[in-house]
Amino acid sequence: MKIYTKTGDKGQTSLIGGCRVSKADNRLEAYGTVDELNAHLGVLRNCMDEKDLAEKILRIQTFLFDVGAFLATETGKHKLPLVAEKLQEEIQFLEQEIDEMDKNLLPLTKFIIPGGEHNFTVSYIHVCRTVCRRMERSLYRLDVDLQNFEFIYCYVNRLSDYLFVLSRFIAHRVNEKVFFKD
Repeated sequence: MKIYTKTGDKGQTSLIGGCRVSKADNRLEAYGTVDELNAHLGVLRNCMDEKDLAEKILRIQTFLFDVGAFLATETGKHKLPLVAEKLQEEIQFLEQEIDEMDKNLLPLTKFIIPGGEHNFTVSYIHVCRTVCRRMERSLYRLDVDLQNFEFIYCYVNRLSDYLFVLSRFIAHRVNEKVFFKD
């Protein structure tokens, strides 16, 4: 099988299930942004010195792949294993990780300017966070009634929070200077 099919040359693509849609469709924007965030997280994972944090990023990437597949599936045609229970479990995972990292951080009293002074990883986490927020906005533009969607919104919001706290946590761990907006 060749990698190129030429079926998308005129601006249309197929969802899982066979339905043809415009490449400008909001659904493609949404799952394309999921894919983009996943690629950024792959770069972030490669920057991680801490094996335990890299494994957590891989867990997030794996689940985002499922979210992307869910969004790429024609409603009503196929059931994918993305169910509320799995979403709840992944939301709980993020919340536990946020709470655990937050124990080591001082309370936030000012806005943080994204990035650090010398640490690429701290800066790149902020890139991932902003792509995650864009992904969240793209999901809200969808005009579809998909099972479990409210949990996806919750997951993506929590993921953005996780990335924000992760940037603070890594900065704290490596003693990176963080800049604040006065």
